[in-house]
Amino acid sequence: MAQAAPHRATLNRRALITGRVLSADRIIPPPGAEIASILVQARPERLAELEAEITALPGCEIYGRDARGKLVVVTEAPDSGSLGTLLNTIQSLPNVYSAALVFHAIETA
Repeated sequence: MAQAAPHRATLNRRALITGRVLSADRIIPPPGAEIASILVQARPERLAELEAEITALPGCEIYGRDARGKLVVVTEAPDSGSLGTLLNTIQSLPNVYSAALVFHAIETA
């Protein structure tokens, strides 16, 4: 009796670009996480308040702080889409002038 060939995941352009492998059953995300540093420029007189708001966000911690209104936020997210959403969330917080991604890496398991 002939054995069926094992199912092989197919690669397509979207799967390759997003780092996912497309199988017949589901999309399998790569192991690991996205880590990043975000430089936030904010109103200096509201820095403590903003720091509390940012640390309340999932995966965020404050790595550095400057009394003139700068925060260095270190974050970890499960995928690049979540990381982008997090960056947009920080940018839209009250008293934030700007938030810029200054470092990004994919950590593999």
